[in-house]
Amino acid sequence: MKRNALAVLLFTSFVITGCGNDVSEPAERDKREPEAATGVVAKQAVVSENYMVAAATPQASAAGQALLAEGANAIDAAVAVQTMLTLTEPQSSGIGGGAFILYWDNKAKQLYTIDAREKAPASAGPDLFLDENGQPPENFWDAVVGGRSVGAPGVLKGLELAHQRWGKKSWESLFTSTINAAEQGFEVSPRLQLLLEMELNPGLTKLEPGKSYFYPNGQALQAGTLKKNPELAWALRQVATQGTEAFYRGPIAEKIVEAVNTSQQSPGLLTLEDMANYEAVVREPVCSAYRAYQVCGMGPPSSGGLTVLQILGILENYPVADWQPNSVTTAHHFSQASRLAFADRNRYIADSDFVNVPVTRLLDKSYLAQRSRLIGNRDLKEALPGTFANFVYADDQSPEFPNTSHISIVDAEGNAVSMTTSIEMGFGSAVMASGFLLNNQLTDFSLVPEVDGVPVANRVQGSKRPRSSMSPTMVFDTEGDDLIHVIGSPGGARIINYVAQTLLGVLDWDLNMQEAIDLPHLTNLNNYTALEKGTEMAELLEALKKKGHDARVTDLNSGLHGITIKENGQLIGGADPRREGVVLGERP
Repeated sequence: MKRNALAVLLFTSFVITGCGNDVSEPAERDKREPEAATGVVAKQAVVSENYMVAAATPQASAAGQALLAEGANAIDAAVAVQTMLTLTEPQSSGIGGGAFILYWDNKAKQLYTIDAREKAPASAGPDLFLDENGQPPENFWDAVVGGRSVGAPGVLKGLELAHQRWGKKSWESLFTSTINAAEQGFEVSPRLQLLLEMELNPGLTKLEPGKSYFYPNGQALQAGTLKKNPELAWALRQVATQGTEAFYRGPIAEKIVEAVNTSQQSPGLLTLEDMANYEAVVREPVCSAYRAYQVCGMGPPSSGGLTVLQILGILENYPVADWQPNSVTTAHHFSQASRLAFADRNRYIADSDFVNVPVTRLLDKSYLAQRSRLIGNRDLKEALPGTFANFVYADDQSPEFPNTSHISIVDAEGNAVSMTTSIEMGFGSAVMASGFLLNNQLTDFSLVPEVDGVPVANRVQGSKRPRSSMSPTMVFDTEGDDLIHVIGSPGGARIINYVAQTLLGVLDWDLNMQEAIDLPHLTNLNNYTALEKGTEMAELLEALKKKGHDARVTDLNSGLHGITIKENGQLIGGADPRREGVVLGERP
C-alpha cells in the first residue's frame, strides 16, 4: 500500500466534542456542533508485552491499568474503567446507561457477547413519544430531555454477570479507585468544560440536581479544577459492598425511579418493578468471514455488528487492498456499500426478542455479492433495502444521537474486552440521581410506530430494548482461534462507518492500529456523503460531486480505541486523536 496516501497527522483542526449528526437528526442539532477548537493532538501507537487498556479519559485508563498490573483480568479492569468514566466522562456513559460487551476467553477460545442494553418500562407503548394527535414532537428536545426517555439502566447488570462468570479480583475491590476519586475530586477536562459551555444538552441548564452539579454558581465547570461527587461515591460504595441488588432493588433504585417520575420536564414511566426485573443477557455473537479473517460483533438489538459485517461483505467483492485509502475510488465504494447496508439496517434490525430479524439472510455471501453489483460509477442516491419473504417492516424513524464511549482491554492471559457503553445523547436525559446521569435511550426507538399501516420493527414496546449502532468488534484468524484485533468507537449511527473503515485499515491496507484510527473519515448513512473537515478526505468533495454525491465537508468526531495482538503476543494500541482518550500498557 502507498503510505503517502495516508493523512494520519495532517489534520488542520482537532474537534474535541466527539459528536456528529445521525441520518435523522433535526436541523437544530447542527447548530450545536462546535467548530474545531485547538491544534492537532497527534498520538503514537503504544506497545506493550503483557496487557493493555484503551479508554476515553486518562483517569479511566489508569484505573484499568492499575488492576491489570496487580494481576486482574480484562473483566475486572472493565468494571473499574466504566465506573471511572461515570465520574470523569459523565456526558458519554455511566452506570445510568447501558452497554454491549464482547468478552474473549483466551483459554477456552470462546467469544461471549453480553447485552446490557436498557429496557423500556413495561407500561411503555408505541405512543410513548406521540402527542394527542398521534404525531411525534416537533422539537426533538421534548423527547430527549426528562424522565420519559429513560430506560432501565443495564451496564451494571452486564458487568456483574461478566464478573460472576469470569472475574478474578473481588467485586468490591474494583470500585476503590473511583470511590476515592469521587470523594477527593477529579480534574475536569477541557472537553467537559467545552461541552458544558456550548450547552450541548440544554436540559442540563434547567433540571436539578444536574444544573447545580455541572453549572455551580451558574458557570460551567472549568477545566483543571477538582470536582467532587460524594453522592456517586455513596452509590458506588453500596454497589461495591452489596452487589447490583443495591442498584436495582435497593435505595439507588428508589432514587432513580423518583427522579424519573418527578422530572421537571416530561416525567417518565419507569417503576421499581422495571428496575427489579432487569436482566442482562448472554447472546450469540454475529460473525462472518472477511478475506482471511473472522470478524465478530454484537447481534440485535445492536445494528452495529450486522451492518459493519454487511459493509465488509459488500466490499469483499472489490480489490480494496489495491486502492489508496483516501482515493475517490475508495470513498465512492465505501459510501455506496454503507448506503446499501444502512438501507437494510433501517428496515430490518431491532430487538430480536420482539422482532424476527433476518440475520442469516443479511449476512449471506451471495446476497452481499448481489448487493455489491448495485454499485456503479454514480451515487445510488437512496439505496433500497433487500426484500425477504415473511419480513415486512417499515423504515425506522429514530433520532439517534452521537455520543457514547468505547473500552478496549487485553489482559496478561490474552483475555479481552471490547465494550461500547452509552447514556445516548450528550449528558443523556439530563435527569440525575445519586450523582450520575440517566440515559435517554428510549429515543433510540422509532418515534413513529408504523408507516402507512406497516409496523416499524424498532417501534416502542413494553420491556423492549431499543436498537443501537454500538459496534464493539473483535477480529480473529480464519479458524477463529486466535484473537487479532479489538476495536470500537462512539459516534451515534456513524459508529458503524468509523469501525468499518478502521477495519479496512488494519485488514486491507496493513496499517497499525494507530494509523488505521488516524485515517480521515467519510460516512454515508444512506443520505449524504460526509467528508472529514481538515483532512485529505475533504479534498475529494468536487470529485465526488461529479459522481452525483451530495457530498459535504463536516466534523466527524469518532473516539476509536483499538488493540492489536501480534503473533508473538506483543500488543499495539491506538487511541483516537479526535478525543482525549489514552492507551496504557504495562507499567515500567
